[in-house]
Amino acid sequence: MSGRVAAIERHLTASGAVVQDQPSREAAQVPPPPPKPVLEQVPQLSSKPASSLEKRIGSQIFNRIGIIALLIAAALFLKHAMDNHWIGPLGRVLIGLVAGSAIVLWSERFRRKGFDVFSYSLKAIGSGVLYLALWAAFQVFHLMPAGVALAAMVLVTAWNALMAWSQSSELLAIYALAGAFATPLLLATGGNHETFLFTYILVIDIATVALVRLKPWQRLLLGAFPATIAFFVGWYVQFNSSTELAVTSLFVALFFVIFIVPSIDERDERKGHSQGSAAIASIFLPLANAVFLALAFYSLLEDSGHHALLPWMAVLFGALYLGLMRLPQARVTFAVHLSLAVVFLTIAIPLKASGNWITVGWFAEGVALLWIAARMMTSTTESTAISSHRVLRVLALCALLLGFFSLSSPLVWLGQPGQTAFLNLRFATSLFGIAALAASTWIALRASTSSDVASPSWRTIVGFSIIALNLVAISACVHEIDTAFHPVYGNVEAVLQRSLIISGFLMLYGAALLAVGFWKRSAFIRWQAIILLVFTIGKTFIYDLRDLSQGYRVISFLGLGVLLMVVSFAYQKDWLAFRASEPEQPHSSEPTTGVDQ
Repeated sequence: MSGRVAAIERHLTASGAVVQDQPSREAAQVPPPPPKPVLEQVPQLSSKPASSLEKRIGSQIFNRIGIIALLIAAALFLKHAMDNHWIGPLGRVLIGLVAGSAIVLWSERFRRKGFDVFSYSLKAIGSGVLYLALWAAFQVFHLMPAGVALAAMVLVTAWNALMAWSQSSELLAIYALAGAFATPLLLATGGNHETFLFTYILVIDIATVALVRLKPWQRLLLGAFPATIAFFVGWYVQFNSSTELAVTSLFVALFFVIFIVPSIDERDERKGHSQGSAAIASIFLPLANAVFLALAFYSLLEDSGHHALLPWMAVLFGALYLGLMRLPQARVTFAVHLSLAVVFLTIAIPLKASGNWITVGWFAEGVALLWIAARMMTSTTESTAISSHRVLRVLALCALLLGFFSLSSPLVWLGQPGQTAFLNLRFATSLFGIAALAASTWIALRASTSSDVASPSWRTIVGFSIIALNLVAISACVHEIDTAFHPVYGNVEAVLQRSLIISGFLMLYGAALLAVGFWKRSAFIRWQAIILLVFTIGKTFIYDLRDLSQGYRVISFLGLGVLLMVVSFAYQKDWLAFRASEPEQPHSSEPTTGVDQ
């Protein structure tokens, strides 16, 4: 064995292979190096935090407290000098301008050292000092005209905005925006300067929107838009006049256009934007802008005596939002604009129409929206269309609900003159509603074959349309029967005939509905028929049995009994094959009773 192992080693050595062998005896006999001396371990966990805390207190906290102390000391000295008339008005203004500029320039030193937040705070303090100095020069000491003060304040605002953009600081942009909207308040004289005020605010809004397009600072819109609305409302309450309708309307339209721009973006997911900030431009701003547009023009037209233009205004706004849908925008913005277009068109119906025409308009709109939703779902698979047809379904269902409740409301027909039964505008409107609901059922049934399960589903719309159709049909016919007997209400015989005819109609309608349920094999329709028959049974046993005469009672119960026997026979014949669908019962050794289960 030893010779064979030696031969293998020589072969491997000759071929160049490296053999990892056991250490030789000489190597094994070499004593290991002595262990290194173990030094005493000094705990460092407490010394480093203590050192960093000490450095933070000395270099940062004391520094900031010192700055604040110096600012307070300077303010107290200036106040003391002013109280003792050491410094005149011009000197006070110059000191404020120099101090504000120095603080702004000094803040750059801290920013270069990495103290960004503290540097921005100093810039805010310096800018505030500059604004106050300019305000004092204009309002308190009257040292400069309004135009010069405005130009100086705009220059301060522009400088802050430039620093915010160059340093990518949203905080600085907020400070600049606050100073920009504070300027009109500081320079206010109590007069009506509509063109000057709204032009200035329009420029600030344009700058804000441009900054938002360049930087992901959507939160600036939460400051600019409410401030614009506040200035407009404040001016409108004090100075609005019908003689300035054209100028005011122009500015309202310009404000609307400016705040539409942030919503127009071809990207569904805005890069660099958080979900909340993206929702500001996609959802909040379009909705708030539409509310401002509608209320502003509504107030302008109402206060100037142009109420007749309100319906056309709503139609114009609806067409405007339909046009905005053709621009590149996010999916959710597309859906919001679509919703607003439909809402404005829906509002135009009661503004322009009255009575039954409101009902007709809402039913027609519901069917049209439902048809468009079905076409959009089947004709394209784009993501924008997918979200929009779901919104259209919701809006269509709302329009149909408005039509249904309008048709059911007695206020629509209140005060109308006597009518001929079945030959009147009310029954014609009901027929239109029945036709609209039938069309909605047909559209939703055809679209329900798709795999889309978004809420409200097509089956939900089918169910609502069928129930609403039956309720409208029953209510309309009962109303017309009542109208037919209205001229002879004092005749007891006529009243009994009316009650009998209503019972007969309910029986026939329930039977027809049940027949349709059997024909279409629809349990949903059959259950509606059963509920109607139960109601008819209750009316017959409670009302007809008490109030009808003997002959009419016989006719009423005879008709109900025959109908119920026919229905029972239909179920006993098992025309729907209920027994075939039931699971087989296990055989039992017990004798049966002979009664069909």
